[in-house]
Amino acid sequence: MSEAIREILLPFAGTTLGAACVFIMRGALHPKLQRVLTGFAAGVMVAASIWSLLLPALEQAADLERRAFIPAAAGVWLGVLFLLALDRIIPHLHQDSNRAEGPRTQLKRTTMLALAVTLHNIPEGMAVGVVLAGWMAGNESIPAAGALALSIGIAIQNFPEGAIIAMPLRGLGMSRGRAFVYGVLSGMAEPVAAGLTIWAAGLILPALPGLLGFAAGAMLYVVVEELIPEASAGEHSNLGTLSFMAGFTFMLALDVTLG
Repeated sequence: MSEAIREILLPFAGTTLGAACVFIMRGALHPKLQRVLTGFAAGVMVAASIWSLLLPALEQAADLERRAFIPAAAGVWLGVLFLLALDRIIPHLHQDSNRAEGPRTQLKRTTMLALAVTLHNIPEGMAVGVVLAGWMAGNESIPAAGALALSIGIAIQNFPEGAIIAMPLRGLGMSRGRAFVYGVLSGMAEPVAAGLTIWAAGLILPALPGLLGFAAGAMLYVVVEELIPEASAGEHSNLGTLSFMAGFTFMLALDVTLG
C-alpha cells in the first residue's frame, strides 16, 4: 500500500516542484521554452498512453483473440467523450487565448487558466490509478516497475507544467505565494482522480481493459486538443516537434528500463 501511495503522490510532487519555480524565476517563461516544455509533455503522454495503457489493455483482452481490440477501442472513445464533456461544462481558458471555453462565467482569468490545467491533470491521475489498480490486483501484464515508470514519467513532465501554470499567473500580477498555491491546487486533481479510479477499478475489475483504454483516450484527447496546438502556435518552428519526440523516446526508454 505504501508503494501505491508513493506512486499516486509522485506526479503531484512534480507539479508542486514546478510551481515552486515562481519563487526563483523572474518574469514569464520565454515562448520558445514554453513550446519546448509543452512538446515534451505531449510526447510523454502519447508514449505512456501506448506502452503503459493500450498495450496492457490488449494483453488483458487476449482471450477475445481478433476482437481483443474492442474493449480498448471502446474505452478510448469513452475517455475522449468524457474529456469532451468536461470541456463543455467547465469554464476554462488556455494559455495565449483570449476566449474562454465552456459556459459563460464571471470567473477571473487566473482561475480559468488554473481550471484548464486541472482538466489536463485529470486523465493523468486516472492513468496512474488504473495502472496501480491492475498491479494491486496481481495482474501479470502490469508489473510494479511498470506502474512506477508511469508515475515517474508523469511526474517529470508535470514539473514544467507546474511552472507553466504558476509563472503566467505571476505575470498577470498575482503574488508569488498565491501563484504557487494555484499551481499546487491544479495538481491536486491527479491524486484525487487516481484514488477514485483505483476505487472504481476494484468494483469492476473485469472491465480493466476498458478502463485502461479510457485513461489512454482521455490523455490523447488532451494531447491533440491542447498540447500539440500550443507546441505549434506562433511563428513556425521545429522546437515543438523535436521536443515531442524527445518526450516520446524518454518515456519509451523509461518504460522499457523500469518495466
